[in-house]
Amino acid sequence: MITLPADIEKVIKGQKTATRRNGRYADVGEIMELQGHRYVVERVYSQSLGELTDEHARQEGFDNLEAYKQSILSMHPGMPWLPQMRVWVHEFRPVEA
Repeated sequence: MITLPADIEKVIKGQKTATRRNGRYADVGEIMELQGHRYVVERVYSQSLGELTDEHARQEGFDNLEAYKQSILSMHPGMPWLPQMRVWVHEFRPVEA
């Protein structure tokens, strides 16, 4: 679900608590392991790009929505940012030992 090294580092540092993808990659209660750290998926839901706010961008580890948008567009050259486009949100938290 989270594969980019920079994103993995953000998760481990507690800076990223959600990921948005074009598909559903996990269900509530599933465990994700990243470099020996375990995280439980707490919420999974659909959201349109037009609904995103700066707070949602902070969940993704960015300062604001514009920074998040530019990051996504740089990874997907030629992809338009369409407000009606829907993504799957996966929110997670560290598993307490």
